[in-house]
Parts: sequence; C-alpha cells; structure tokens
Amino acid sequence: MTPVGTSVFISRIHNLPIVDASGDSLGTLGDVVVYVRSGSRPPRVKGIVMELFARRRVYVPMERVYSIDISQLVISGAVNARRFHRREGESLVLEDFIDHHVIRRGATEPAVIYDLSMTAARSGEWEINQAALRPLTKGLSFVRAAGPITIVRWTEIPELSPAPTDSGGVSELLEMKPADVARELHEMAEPRRLEVVQALDDHFLADAMEELPEDEQVALISILDPDRAADVLEEMDPDDAADLIADLPADAAEVLLKRMRPEDAQDVRDLLAYGENTAGGMMTPEPIILAPDATAADAVALVREETIPPALAAMVFVCRPPLETPTGRFLGGVHLQRLLREPPSTMVSALIDPELEPLPVDAPLAQVSRYFATYDLVAAPVVDAQSRLLGAITVDDVLDHMLPADWRGIQLDEEGR
Repeated sequence: MTPVGTSVFISRIHNLPIVDASGDSLGTLGDVVVYVRSGSRPPRVKGIVMELFARRRVYVPMERVYSIDISQLVISGAVNARRFHRREGESLVLEDFIDHHVIRRGATEPAVIYDLSMTAARSGEWEINQAALRPLTKGLSFVRAAGPITIVRWTEIPELSPAPTDSGGVSELLEMKPADVARELHEMAEPRRLEVVQALDDHFLADAMEELPEDEQVALISILDPDRAADVLEEMDPDDAADLIADLPADAAEVLLKRMRPEDAQDVRDLLAYGENTAGGMMTPEPIILAPDATAADAVALVREETIPPALAAMVFVCRPPLETPTGRFLGGVHLQRLLREPPSTMVSALIDPELEPLPVDAPLAQVSRYFATYDLVAAPVVDAQSRLLGAITVDDVLDHMLPADWRGIQLDEEGR
C-alpha cells in the first residue's frame, strides 16, 4: 500500500497503465476526481477516472487504489464498467485545473496551474497538498506560460481553498468530533441545520449523521438533493446506511440506491435482505480478511489502518479466496492480542482461535447478544449456510439494537443540559 506522506504530481501519472493485483492491464489513468472543501481542509481526492481500452471512462474510488508509482497504478477489487459521470461538487484535476489561469493569494500577476500534487494522509484519504505554478509572460500579441515553476501550498490557490460561506460557525464545527457535531445539529433550528448540512462535506456529514437518532437521520437525508444524499450514504458504514435506507419510504429509498455507486448500493441491498434484528441485518460486509498464508505482520499492517474502527480491528478473519465478502470457506478468526504476541512471520492460519464458532446469518438478536457475552468479544464473524464469511458484527452494533430506539436522542438531550 502507498505509504502515508507519499506525494504524487498528477500530470506525471496521467495515462499511466492501471493493473489489478494479478498484474493484468485494465486501462489507463484519465483523470483524478476531487472534492473542494471550504475552510481549512484541503481538497479531498475521491477517486480516479480510468480509461478502459474500449474507450469508456469509469470511476474507481480512491479506497480501491492500492499503490501508485512512476510506472503504474494498482487497484483492488472488480471494476464497475458503468460510464463515469461527474456528480455535483466534483472536479476533475486535469480538465478543470491544469493549464488554467489563477492569481495566488497575496499576488497581483496571474499564473498558470502547471500541476497539482496529491498526498496520502494519515486518515487514509488522499488530499491535494501543493500546486505547481508557472508565470504568464506577455508578448506583443500573445500571453503564454513561461519561466521557472514555483511550488506553493494548496491554500494559496483560491480555487482550491474557497473562503467559508457561512457566518455562523461551520468552521468551528469542523474541529469537533462527529458526536459533538451531532449534538449541535440535534439542537439547531431547522433553517440553520439545513444551512450547516449544506456546508459540511460528505464524509464529515456522514460521520455526524451516524451519531443522530434514526428519525433525525431520515429528516436530514430527505432534505438533501438526491445526488448529494447518495454521496453521503456512500460515506456511511454500509450497515448504518442500510438502517437509514430501511427507514425511508420505499420509492425514496430506491431513488437513492439507484444514484449510489453500484458497489456501495449492492452492499446496502445485500444487508436489507436480512431481518433488522438478525446477525445479517447487524453486520458490516467490510471486515479484515486474509488468506491462510498471510503472516501476522500482514494482519497487523491492515489493523493499523486508521480508517478501521477499533472494534472491527479487534479480530481478523481467515478465509479461502475470494477474499471479498462473500468469501471462500471461512477458516476462523484471529484475535489482535494473539497477533501482537507472535513472531511477525507466523502464518495467520496457525493463530486461529479453535473455540470460536461463527454466527449464522439468520441468528436472532438474543442469540447474538448471548454469543458476545459467552465469548467476551468485541467483533464476531457471520457466515452463510455454505460457511462463507458474509461480514462481521461489532459490539456497538449489538448495543445499537438492544438499547431503546430513541437512545441517541435521549443521550443528546441529556448532554445538552
């Protein structure tokens, strides 16, 4: 995986070949999709546009880009061949920024954006961090870019760092934790809430919405433009998105599912097929999965990813290929503490907990809660009748279903007193 802090100038990787994990060629890099955020946060790199050999442009989320180097990009998972269409708020680096005239902050003379650089952040996201500028030179009858290239921070380019449009403290919310933002949204009057929601970016809003009561999640998602609502749902954990979709009217839910990226929508549809209070209805389809010949070092490297919730990082699951849910045959689970106690070269198949039995996908809530209490777990595997891993349940998923339906609202009210 590309190390945190790696910077890549986007023009230099334009047209580079894109290959899968087996080294098979899939296409070439056509452009990079970014979301420009107001305030103090750099533009977020959402994904890439891949040019297929059939001259079709398709979208690949940045989470699927496994590595980038000077010769190629490596992506994981299957490619969705649906033609790429940019969504509201999305920009394309090569199409919208490169070779465009700008006036950097504090300057008076225009320049040309020669290139933009993106970097792998500790959050697991990619962000735009620098711009390469070349001054404009005026001739007798022309203006052209010439002279030395200057590297500047993204904050010096107004088009990459627009000033906040709100006057009531959205920038302060961006410094808070999602649960604190949820409390602020819970207490806001309706007009102000809509204003704030429109100002927050998709990822940040999704994190905050997951901390709100279900009826308030429904109210918020319902006032958003359908394309924006689909973007926010894609940023939510699949099980949380499925719970929210299930609370919407059937026709509204179908509209949003059709506007979501197909792979994200399919995860939600799969979860909706299970009863809400069953193991299948509570699980996330994105646990940490390894092949039997993976090592403890491989497992720890995956667990260390900051985007993995702590509860989900407490256990890794060993399966036969394929390693995406539904997997091949489930072989067992390995506890994080066991991984940390063993030599890094030890294969995970040798560290499987022999007493851990998986949960059947149709297990009711009562069975799931007893299972967690019996094994003293914070994460548990869920399998189908063919012993394929379908996902994992975390203890917070169980608590969400055992507590009163309005527990989040009660908690927010008590904290606000």
